Formats: sequence, structure tokens, C-alpha cells
Amino acid sequence: MANKQHPFHLVDLSPWPILTAFSMLLVTSGSVMFMHNYFTGEYLLGLGVCSLLYCLYHWWRDVVNEGIIGKHHTKPVRTGLRIGMALFILSEIMFFAAFFGSFFKAHLAPVGILDGVWVVKEGVWPPAGIETFDPWDIPFLNTLILLLSGTTVTWAHYAMEENNQKDCVTALGYTVLLGILFTTMQAYEYHHAKFKLSDGIYAANFYLATGFHGLHVIIGTIFLAVCYFRAKNGDFVKGNGYLGFEFAAWYWHFVDVVWLFLFTFIYVLGR
Repeated sequence: MANKQHPFHLVDLSPWPILTAFSMLLVTSGSVMFMHNYFTGEYLLGLGVCSLLYCLYHWWRDVVNEGIIGKHHTKPVRTGLRIGMALFILSEIMFFAAFFGSFFKAHLAPVGILDGVWVVKEGVWPPAGIETFDPWDIPFLNTLILLLSGTTVTWAHYAMEENNQKDCVTALGYTVLLGILFTTMQAYEYHHAKFKLSDGIYAANFYLATGFHGLHVIIGTIFLAVCYFRAKNGDFVKGNGYLGFEFAAWYWHFVDVVWLFLFTFIYVLGR
């Protein structure tokens, strides 16, 4: 490409997309087999997770090298990557919208006994036998934790723009610790819950919505932890760009906003 006349990056051939696809196939197949108590399910799931992490590490390493070493992340390329990340977050919004839709349907129109045939008793919400969480206990503490983490990640962003590597690393470290603290508190809450996933529509909606959010917090924490080590390594110094951190910050703010909706509608109004 010595006579390249355009600012776009033509990606080199890479094995990681197809290998990642097969790894995800192992993860989904292993998960289904594990949930149905097949003997090989847990081994397939473990193999799939390990291979997926291996592929993602090397794929993302190649993308980082394209930007820092190869200098392929020109302005049009960065614009395209930002559009891609924005579309990904939009798809995540639709993902959680499905959970909220299910919860609102069950909350606003609870199914009565013999509903659809001859209602002998109107439905109630929460269903009988469900002891909900006090929203002003652990859920409120987790809300404060995530809001504080939103301020520290913004601090890191401003420090990065000013090429202040020390403050950037410090702020990212605080953000990662707050993400770990949130996950720990949520695990403690789940451990002391008075209902299980199989205990009806309320439990199913609660665990799916808050559980997938918790998974997103874990992913976001890993994302920011990678940015923390990259910042310590000097990857975000002036001139290198910081798309990786920018996307991590977008993702983390998205996680914060989703939690505010979960706290308001499921913990407070959904009691």
C-alpha cells in the first residue's frame, strides 16, 4: 500500500474474529450443557471462557498496536470507531429496555389467579411470599459507590486531556476499586436474599435485570483496569490518543445511568 491515497486503515488479515466466534460457540454450548447437567458441560464452558479471554486479549492488543505503533488511527478511523462504540451502547440500551419492559408489565398489571379464564383474585405486586430488599440499605450504598466512580472516571478523563499522567493513574485506580466494591456489595446482597431466581416473576425480573447489570459492572471494571495499566505504561500520553479510555468512560457512564433506573424502578418503586 505504498501509494495509499486515503486516510482509512485497511486491516491486516487476522485469525482472531473467527477464533473468537468459535470460542463464543463453546461458551454458549457449554453453558446450556452445564445448566442441563451434562457431564461435559462444565469442561466445555471452562474451555470456552479461557479461549475467549485469550482471543480477546490478543485481538485488543493488535488494535492498540495499530493505533500506537502503526499510527493507523487517523481522524476518519477514530470517527468510525466512535460511531461503532455508540451503536454498541445503543444496542445495550435496547437489551436493558427488554428487562424494564418485562418488569413494568408484571408490576403494572400483575396476573391474578385463573387470569384469562375467570379471575377469582386480583394479582398483587410484589407477589405473595416475596420479601423485597430495603432500597435504603445496600442498594443505596451501591448507588453512592457508582456515582462516586462516575466522578473519579471523569477526573481521570480531565487529567488525561491535560497530560497529567499521575492524576490519571490515581483516578483510574480509585475507579477500579469502586467497581470491585460495588460487585462485592452486590454479591453480599444476593447471598442474603430471601428469594431465589425460580421464585416467580418478581425474582426472575429482579435477578436478570440486576444480575446482567452486575455483569456489565465487572466487564467495565476490567475495561478500566486495562486502561489503568496502559496509563501507567504511558500509552495515553499526549500524541498517542486515548480512544481506549474514552470508550471505557462511555461504557462506565452507561453502567451508572442504568443503575439509577434500576434503583429507582426496581428497588424503590417496585417494592
